[in-house]
Amino acid sequence: MPVPSIIFPTDPLNPRRPDPHFTWEARTLRELGGEHHLVDHDALLAGHAEEAVRRVPRDSGPLWYRGWMLSSARYAEFAAALTARGGNLLTSAPGYTAAHELPGWYGAFEGATPPSVWIPSTGAAAPGPEELAAAAARLGGSGPAIVKDYVKSRKHEWHEACYVPELADLAAVGRVVGRFIELQGEFLTGGVVLRRYEEFERSDGGPDHASGGSDGANGTGGRAVEARVWWLDGRPILIGPHPDAPHQEVEPDLTDVPALVRRLGCRFVTTDLASRADGSGWRVVEVGDGQVSDLPRGIDASGLLASLIAA
Repeated sequence: MPVPSIIFPTDPLNPRRPDPHFTWEARTLRELGGEHHLVDHDALLAGHAEEAVRRVPRDSGPLWYRGWMLSSARYAEFAAALTARGGNLLTSAPGYTAAHELPGWYGAFEGATPPSVWIPSTGAAAPGPEELAAAAARLGGSGPAIVKDYVKSRKHEWHEACYVPELADLAAVGRVVGRFIELQGEFLTGGVVLRRYEEFERSDGGPDHASGGSDGANGTGGRAVEARVWWLDGRPILIGPHPDAPHQEVEPDLTDVPALVRRLGCRFVTTDLASRADGSGWRVVEVGDGQVSDLPRGIDASGLLASLIAA
């Protein structure tokens, strides 16, 4: 069986080297005896997938990607361009979308993650009042919520474009959603998501008000006690802190999570888990494709990379 290689983005200033953010991963991979190739991320974003993969050797066989996020459409173009050169991304385009975008993974994790509803969008126009009212009603019609798109929130504009204190105040919902869409601009992914606000334990011992992995800080001080777990074929291969708080010590309870990951059916994924402020356990607050999920600085990634090239 051919050994998988890993593709990293190129350094924008030197296309013969990996992007500086991923240099340490590439170095660790070499120390393990693995091989890496390079892709031009800027060309991928511009829709020039064939140009982007020209440094990947033909007939390169099985491949993983470790790099910056791509939209589902750009990832599909990336996968097709590699297939045309005899390469095979081990995460398919549908598999990437399922793990990367909330509507793709939510069904598998429903009940273990904050309740969520979404309004698909094909452009930058905000949902109308009737759509927002219907979405709020599906989420229970009252209480606080978080606004995000299928992938990201605007957590650093917490009160302006992320947090809704009361869903019953539809004018406030409309203001926050409108501002969120305005700030996301061309980077809006998929549509608008409303997620039930939940309180998580904070690193300083108090509650953190949030409801989504990369949304785990509320702009009022402290961070949720949050873990990122990396899964390959349903097995946890790396457990560590969230990249936003790389020095936190975390011991998440994974008792029920493997079955949920297997239900999703994606080979290489991450789950972000946060500890509830009331001590009632850990919640899955975000799921991601493992190829574009960041690693916390200082973590030993050798086991993860060794697992990938042995897959």
